[in-house]
Amino acid sequence: MITRDDLAARDAQDPLASFRDAYVLPDGVIYLDGNSLGALPHEARTRLHDVIEREWGRDLIRSWTKNDWIGLPARVGDKIGRLIGAAPGQTVAADSISVNLFKLLAAALQLRPGRTTIVTEEGNFPTDLYIAQGLTGLIERLGGTQFKLRYADPLDIPATLDDDVAVVMLTHVDFKSGRSHDMAAVTAAAHLHGALMLWDLSHSAGAVPVDLDGCNADLAVGCGYKYLNGGPGAPAFLYAAARHQDAIDPALAGWMGHAAPFEFSPDYRPAPGIARMLVGTPPVLSMAALEIGVDGLIAADMTRLRAKSLALTGTFMDLVEQELGDAFGIMTPRGEHDRGSQVSLTHRHGYAIARALIDRGVIPDFRAPDVLRLGFTPLYLRFVDLWDAVAILKDIMATGAWDRADYKVRAAVT
Repeated sequence: MITRDDLAARDAQDPLASFRDAYVLPDGVIYLDGNSLGALPHEARTRLHDVIEREWGRDLIRSWTKNDWIGLPARVGDKIGRLIGAAPGQTVAADSISVNLFKLLAAALQLRPGRTTIVTEEGNFPTDLYIAQGLTGLIERLGGTQFKLRYADPLDIPATLDDDVAVVMLTHVDFKSGRSHDMAAVTAAAHLHGALMLWDLSHSAGAVPVDLDGCNADLAVGCGYKYLNGGPGAPAFLYAAARHQDAIDPALAGWMGHAAPFEFSPDYRPAPGIARMLVGTPPVLSMAALEIGVDGLIAADMTRLRAKSLALTGTFMDLVEQELGDAFGIMTPRGEHDRGSQVSLTHRHGYAIARALIDRGVIPDFRAPDVLRLGFTPLYLRFVDLWDAVAILKDIMATGAWDRADYKVRAAVT
């Protein structure tokens, strides 16, 4: 039997406990949505004030050189690389996940000429599917190759592969269930058939140790505003293994990816290495905030973060079963190698329950059709928060507090 005192004792021994003070966490709120938007680091406010007042306000355009604004995509990218197992020179912070997926999918199809299949899974995050559909549709409308998407069973990817597959595109940790793919095994299976492997790390980077280089991955994208705590709409990132970079002729040939942007040549000439994957002018304010979020994760160490993440998610599932019995289904796998840093509960009234929780100070999110999704950010979440959140959930279910008409009306953002 788990008690609140047990969890308080775990907090007292938590080697990451001091990191909580580095984040803005409102009183009376248990924040279980860091997998959608990370909390604000105090230092980010200080950094942004400096960028606005000094770098922009006083140094003005000189800051592109004086304060190295121009180097932000590579500098922040290399820092993210330390969290995802990527050696320097293979990761840049830029654009959005959707734009980066377009760039890398186009590159993969170019690098595997004559192959006409993209393998993914039907439950992949929608933007990944939409970008693949849009890119292949555009190529076909322009009179090019007719590519096709093949939807694989996420538990048996290798069985769907053959020598017509150009690229396998998967999300490492599923956004809805929290299930994690075996990155090394799936990448090896793709390579066995000569295909490239493209990973979406949106629910991995900053929460789950990733070793792109060690797994021999080819390409990857990821999100800056979830576990990296970069702020709403923070820049995304992309990774291209060094062995592929100079063979990529970018589909989005922007001026920042030019070999000499300030020559203002009318003809595109790709920059060497990963820099050719850049497109437009970097968003300095949001990039500066993202750098602070990434620095906090580097200081905490991914091994310690993963250990606490597994402890939090495992304990939460135990508490739900202890206190609520079978009132909820648990969609997230129990195996430690099979889950990310979230727990997904299923209930046919999941949306209304989520709304009731939010009004009681517990913030999850909801994913259709019936998933109450709770994210666990080890940097600032305590073990006692688990007890308090489950106690509030138990009360909501016992009293029927969720059963209100206004809770059943879907908001624009869930």
